[in-house]
Amino acid sequence: IPMTVNGAVSHWFPQIPEPRSALPCDREADVCIVGAGYTGLWTAYYLKQLDPSLAIAVLEARFAGFGASGRNGGWLSGLPPGHRGVLAKEHGRDSVIAWQRMLNTSVDEVIAVAAREGIDADIVKGGNLEVARNPAQAERLRAEIDEDRRWGVTDVDILSAAEASARVQVDSLMLGAFNPHCARIQPAKLARGLADVVERLGVSVYEQTPVTEIAPGRAETPRGVLRAPVVLRATEGFTARMRGLRRRWLPMNSAMIATEPLPQQVWDSIGWNGCETVGDLAHGFFYAQRTADGRIALGGRAVPYRYASRIDRDGAVGQATIDYLTGVLNAVLPQTRGVPIAHGWCGVLAVPRDWSAGVQFDPSTGMGEAGGYVGHGVTATNLAGRTLADLVLKRSTDLTALPWVDHRPRGWEPEPLRWLGVRGLYTAYKLADRHEAGHRSRTSPIAMLADRITGRP
Repeated sequence: IPMTVNGAVSHWFPQIPEPRSALPCDREADVCIVGAGYTGLWTAYYLKQLDPSLAIAVLEARFAGFGASGRNGGWLSGLPPGHRGVLAKEHGRDSVIAWQRMLNTSVDEVIAVAAREGIDADIVKGGNLEVARNPAQAERLRAEIDEDRRWGVTDVDILSAAEASARVQVDSLMLGAFNPHCARIQPAKLARGLADVVERLGVSVYEQTPVTEIAPGRAETPRGVLRAPVVLRATEGFTARMRGLRRRWLPMNSAMIATEPLPQQVWDSIGWNGCETVGDLAHGFFYAQRTADGRIALGGRAVPYRYASRIDRDGAVGQATIDYLTGVLNAVLPQTRGVPIAHGWCGVLAVPRDWSAGVQFDPSTGMGEAGGYVGHGVTATNLAGRTLADLVLKRSTDLTALPWVDHRPRGWEPEPLRWLGVRGLYTAYKLADRHEAGHRSRTSPIAMLADRITGRP
């Protein structure tokens, strides 16, 4: 049996990329972007589209795509990076409907840019299939679809067990839903391709250059100071490492496995010919894709948070987490039992205290940021990058009027309250999933109580 690779950033990198040059010494630019993940790279791309004369420098601690952009599940989806009800209270229902529509159209924007710029990221727009595997999950799935329709997503279809199984032969399937606004991608290929594109456009991408502090007009690094009238932070799950930002966003841990390529007879028994992304309605949910080379990549929340916002080392993950996710895969798709696991890894995503992302730019200081995507950032980063570009260039557009602009939730509690709260939340969710596996017809009250105690919308 082949050995399971552990960490090495993620399965999406066949090998660790040779990094670009570091910042050589003090430098100046018109715009400094901290972080070469999707948010930073999309922002650089659209700024260059709008004003090719801008001198833009991107500073990256390791290499482009090292963080969540190169480790995620590869769902280019219109799923909102936050709670629509939270934003509607502040800005009204129509504003949130406009935001949701923009997220849906951003799926096609990413696909169009990839085609135009020659980025091969294994993109297939096969939609998203959500499955319910017990009565309580089915109840939540119906409620989720009703909620989507209230926010203008009218093209999500409820599928019977037979209709959903015709797409993917999931075990114990009771109900499904199909959302067309989603594409399967290879996430690291998109991140690395974007980095190459912005470099061709004249953007300076400095890798191996960690930023220790950001202030108006400058970004401090061990290799020198980058001075710029505009400084934008795009550090997502690594934000808690920066001075003064420890409680800004919580670095939520998510882990993944990828199988060895499945034999054709196994694929014949599973189906999955449309390359839909697949997820479920469990509280400890999974997310999965069929890869271009015939594997299944599946992720979930096993150890959701490490005390004091600690972060993994290059994606290394505990064997217990790999075993847990393998168990999830085998339970959902029993056809995969005995298929070896090729790779296990983890990474962090940023979660604001109200679980809703935001985009900010202050013209008086030249400081801006975007992030807090709560695990739905692959598409949202594109919309955030376009929005930041408009804000920086003082353009008043439909994007700058969206409800997540200037959304700024309060910070997280200090330790140990933060760790206790998140650990308690996910322990309760695991209990609730066990409770519901006994075919309760309604959502477990344990999960509802956990949501209320932690303030999760």
